[in-house]
Amino acid sequence: MGGPAAREVVFVTGYPGFIARRLVQRLARELSPGARLTLLVEPSQLEAARAAAADLPLRPELLEGDVSAMHLGLSGPEFKRLAAEVTCIWHLAAVKEVSAGRDRLRRVNVEGTRNALDLARSAPGLRRFHHFSSAWVSGDRTGVILEDELEFGQGFHDAYEESKYRAEVLVKRAAADRLPVTVYRPSIVVGDSRTGEIDRFEGPYALAILLLASPLTLPLPLPGDGAAPLNVVPVDFVVESAVTIGRNPAAVGRTVHLVDPAPLSARRVYELVAAREHRRLPPMSLPARAVDAILRLPVLERLTRSQRSAIEAVSHGALYNCRNTLELLEGTGVRCPPLTAYLDRLTEFVKEQYARRRAARALEVDDPLDDPPAPPRRGAAPERP
Repeated sequence: MGGPAAREVVFVTGYPGFIARRLVQRLARELSPGARLTLLVEPSQLEAARAAAADLPLRPELLEGDVSAMHLGLSGPEFKRLAAEVTCIWHLAAVKEVSAGRDRLRRVNVEGTRNALDLARSAPGLRRFHHFSSAWVSGDRTGVILEDELEFGQGFHDAYEESKYRAEVLVKRAAADRLPVTVYRPSIVVGDSRTGEIDRFEGPYALAILLLASPLTLPLPLPGDGAAPLNVVPVDFVVESAVTIGRNPAAVGRTVHLVDPAPLSARRVYELVAAREHRRLPPMSLPARAVDAILRLPVLERLTRSQRSAIEAVSHGALYNCRNTLELLEGTGVRCPPLTAYLDRLTEFVKEQYARRRAARALEVDDPLDDPPAPPRRGAAPERP
């Protein structure tokens, strides 16, 4: 993000999503007062965006829009002005919930990326297009996955993975046409390594919640043998590494895996979580399909509803090579902390949030895997991309 500060116009989609909110906080601290920060916000999120932006050191411009619409849902004059002025685009807008349906995933994740690229191609002063993808574009591939690999004929576990893959294909084609692109592929994003803060409990969190809060005396066995790496990465590292890499001209045209370079096995992670609650994982293992069938039994179905969505994550034998990331971060002091260094903070945050919900609904039968907790209000305690 070089050049005269007065001409710097940074545009971010996906605000005030969890990662986008933190990215904007980070950008606002480093951009000079002469720069402008413009955020694309869905109308339904405008109030939340205003609240989140109130304390930023650099007051952003909020534009109501929709990434899935032509011209990002902006008026003709708004789009033309933005295209004429923008120098840097951070594209984070995406739908992650498979329950949203294949059509909405396609419209937001694929067509939304196409529309963001249209803005980039229309911007004569563009210096960088930053695209947040996902490590899960590798789909059902196993073994070592390199950052430069994308189209390998892979299948996909769900419509979300496929939509992110198709979006990245569009970005790669744009890069081939000399658009200055950098692609970021985070693995499973978990809470802040310093506070444990996270906005939703899904994927591996669903399994952890059962260990921390389930009334079951003996947790269910992990699917498979638990030997597959569970690659989680804290949100603060994702943001800091992306901004640091984004400043590096050598990152143009490159893809980076924002991952733990030395992930623990799924079994080891959940052994550590269980040990903190004085529990043990059952020594036996079961095929993933068998565990899924058990979780569908009437007695367990409601209690373990979200756990089924985590089965693939803890039994998929993919290891994400991060050579580009390590090279671009060398000498910066930015590194992914080992999970063991912040696991206590993650689990304490889960327990605190769950205890608050139980206290607020003391007269109801609570399900630890029902709706995720809402992000905290300003001034309150802390809260796949």
